[in-house]
Amino acid sequence: MEEQIRLIAERLKGLREVLDISVDDAAATCGIGKEKYLEYESGKVDIPVSVLHNISRRYGVELTVLLTGQEPRMHHYSLTRKNTGVGVERRKEYKYQSLGHNFINRKAEPFLVTVEPKGEHAGISLNAHPGQEFNYVLKGSMKISLDGKEMILEEGDSIYFDSGFPHGMLALNGSECVFLAVIF
Repeated sequence: MEEQIRLIAERLKGLREVLDISVDDAAATCGIGKEKYLEYESGKVDIPVSVLHNISRRYGVELTVLLTGQEPRMHHYSLTRKNTGVGVERRKEYKYQSLGHNFINRKAEPFLVTVEPKGEHAGISLNAHPGQEFNYVLKGSMKISLDGKEMILEEGDSIYFDSGFPHGMLALNGSECVFLAVIF
């Protein structure tokens, strides 16, 4: 995972330099301070998917390029077979699989997300990013915190929300939770 973070950080910095974007402007695009942004570019700390998504949208680069270093190639459709999505381990308790990584000019970013349990009384790490998000629980249950309101989602439940509000998830009942997340 550390190697993957380092490679993504190198691509992030390279993109900023190629586009001649200042650190201040890149940080503002992500809605974070300059120091935090520089930590992400250093490759020493994990970079939230929301930050990468903001950068890709703002600067017209496919998220796949930042995640993998490869350009998407499919124009008509992109088929992702079971367990073949591009894996993105963002944090220890979250594992993402990009399900549309090979489709050019995506209007949405679909992910299969697995959240490992870390204790029901553990804090929820919050995140916010421009756009909207749809989550559909496939397995297990999770607590979602959305702008200070907590809700429990069970298998088969879904939620669609403005992802500009702080949000985060926590797997419940000592079991992993698997859900489909689509970021628009």
